[in-house]
Amino acid sequence: MTDSVIWARARRTAAYPGPVTSKLRSLAAAAASAVLLLSLAACATPAPTPSPTGDAAGESSVSVTTDAACTGESGVTVVVDASALEGEAQEKCVVTAEPVTAADALLLAGIETEGTEEYGDQVVCRVDGVPAEDTAIRAEDGSDYFEMCAAMPAAFAYWSLWVKPAGGEWGYAQEGLPTLRLEPGDAVELLFTVHGEPAAPTS
Repeated sequence: MTDSVIWARARRTAAYPGPVTSKLRSLAAAAASAVLLLSLAACATPAPTPSPTGDAAGESSVSVTTDAACTGESGVTVVVDASALEGEAQEKCVVTAEPVTAADALLLAGIETEGTEEYGDQVVCRVDGVPAEDTAIRAEDGSDYFEMCAAMPAAFAYWSLWVKPAGGEWGYAQEGLPTLRLEPGDAVELLFTVHGEPAAPTS
């Protein structure tokens, strides 16, 4: 057999494969088509996304206005006073027409609280990182106290939770942040007290 005949047969085999090769390629093509169809089906079904709550216009019923107390019953006023530790006192307004919990009001106002290891979020130990672990607070015996948020904060240096109903006066909250319910027009305050001062909210 001449070289030219061998070369011609080789070219025909490459261009037109035999039955076995054709079947393998057909199976591979079918598998690829199936994968492609599954991929297209997955793309065609959008993943569920959370739906924001709001009115018919699509606007949220809750927003935050910073550095100002609410006027009237436009929302819930959130106050944080750390002036006893030479910190700042701040007021924010969570604008809402619906009741909110104190925990949600603080969250919406961008205020971060930390509980204790023993009591969790039923006790407020730090607010926006205050008091820091390395902040020395003078104890009654003259020693330095450092808040580690392990159990109950010291009786002479702690955050207290106050609530003022619309048109009412400040009073100690009878519930913790997760369950304290606030109506539009109410105010809530986290007040840090050192050796009894300040004894109550001043705003």
